[in-house]
Amino acid sequence: MSASDSRGQQPVLASQREAPKGIAPAPSRFPLGYKPAFSQWWASVSPAIAEHNVLSFIPYLQKPPTHTQTGSAPVSAGTSSLSVNNDPAALSTPVRTNSINDPHGPRQWHSNLVQLSGKNRALNEFSVERVGEEVKENLVMLHGYGAGLGFFYKNFEGLSQVPGWKIYALDMLGMGRSTRPPFKIGAKDQAGKISEAENWFIDALEEWRILKKIDKFTLLGHSMGGYMATAYALKYPGHLNKLILASPVGIPEDPYATQAAMPEPGESTLANEVTQDAEVDIVTNPNSGDKNNFMNRNGKATGTSKSSDTPRRPLPGWFAYLWDANISPFSLVRWAGPLGPRLVSGWTSRRFSHLQTDESQALHIYAYSLFRQRGSGEYALPYILAPGAFARSPLIRRVHKLGRQTIPSTQPPRKEHGYPVLFMYGEHDWMDIAGGHAAVQACNEEKEKVLRSASKEEKELENGRAEVVIIQKAGHHLYLEGWEQFNEILRKEMRATLKDIEKEKKILGSGKDN
Repeated sequence: MSASDSRGQQPVLASQREAPKGIAPAPSRFPLGYKPAFSQWWASVSPAIAEHNVLSFIPYLQKPPTHTQTGSAPVSAGTSSLSVNNDPAALSTPVRTNSINDPHGPRQWHSNLVQLSGKNRALNEFSVERVGEEVKENLVMLHGYGAGLGFFYKNFEGLSQVPGWKIYALDMLGMGRSTRPPFKIGAKDQAGKISEAENWFIDALEEWRILKKIDKFTLLGHSMGGYMATAYALKYPGHLNKLILASPVGIPEDPYATQAAMPEPGESTLANEVTQDAEVDIVTNPNSGDKNNFMNRNGKATGTSKSSDTPRRPLPGWFAYLWDANISPFSLVRWAGPLGPRLVSGWTSRRFSHLQTDESQALHIYAYSLFRQRGSGEYALPYILAPGAFARSPLIRRVHKLGRQTIPSTQPPRKEHGYPVLFMYGEHDWMDIAGGHAAVQACNEEKEKVLRSASKEEKELENGRAEVVIIQKAGHHLYLEGWEQFNEILRKEMRATLKDIEKEKKILGSGKDN
């Protein structure tokens, strides 16, 4: 909330010093003072506690379940605090709300660590389901780069109101409170490096799906989570009923990004977080429409494309060097010691300024607790994006294949018959909405091409649909800044998905009878 809010409250991290009369206070890039920054560093709130405090703001859920198998201790100079604790006492017990204290209940909430194969590979999971109802469909939510599942706290309650659904939110491998194994790239060629970096995340998601015994589901990804959701859908066809991309990174094509040099393979030693909304604190103009607008690339989201065949001007050499050397704000936070919380405040004060004071404070502590953890999945960044946050392998080249691939697990192998793909952007999003419109066009053109040679049954089963949706009064973090409209649109899509599933069952059932 702004300083002009009717309640008269300032953002939690804004300076409390009164400016001289008649003189406007100068904006501070890092509004948290040195003393409170030292206090937060000294307190060293663990990721588990920080996540618990954020999820406590979920309506009707006063005491959220929180496992302590990872992130139960603050960062130390030795091993990562996100190593797995197998003590049974670290497990969490599901929390159930009843129809008396929960008007949309009863619902059951659970926090869990899902162990994967290999050494130190596990995904942090938070879920909610409706008690006494059959689970007909699952929604899986993936956060953006360097974030965590706690940032979806405004969405869990609203989305779980829809009957027949179970909601999962995951911390991607090497981020949030998931384990942080060493990130390594062995490929020598550019395509191989990109593929390895993508697979590091999406193979973990596929293994999680198998362990959960989920055949098909709806996948939602924000920002880099949207990029990975698309990569997952392309590598593992046949498992999605719907794909929802919230301000996804990596759709537009930029000639410079596709040709830019990549880091040499090997184990990275420093983080690289200069992308999407985090780099705003280093190189952006804070006076842009979207408070997370990267280098003022875009203003309001519009349907007009500003693309050009001319490669954009490369970023300054020092910026590209830091990018490829994996020197980033995450690294700075870890190096800064007592000044770390102050550096993080430069980001959180802008991202969460519209929220209530206690919520923005909890999210700031949560963000700091995650940013200071040992680097892992963040090292994938320079293999996925070139300096400037454009994809090295743009999704616009690949989106037409969504829902149109052969499913290898079926006998005989059959093709997907399309599924809805929703591209969501904030009204003031810095992400290029023109890329979303181009992606919709590519998907629709592929659908028309497929239908021209489709059989009668294939035409009946056809479910492809692509569209762009704008969330009003929101920027890049539309799920948080415009959560009410965001939740309402998703509830509508979730109800439509159940109808699509029933329709498919009837068509396939009638085919067997004949």
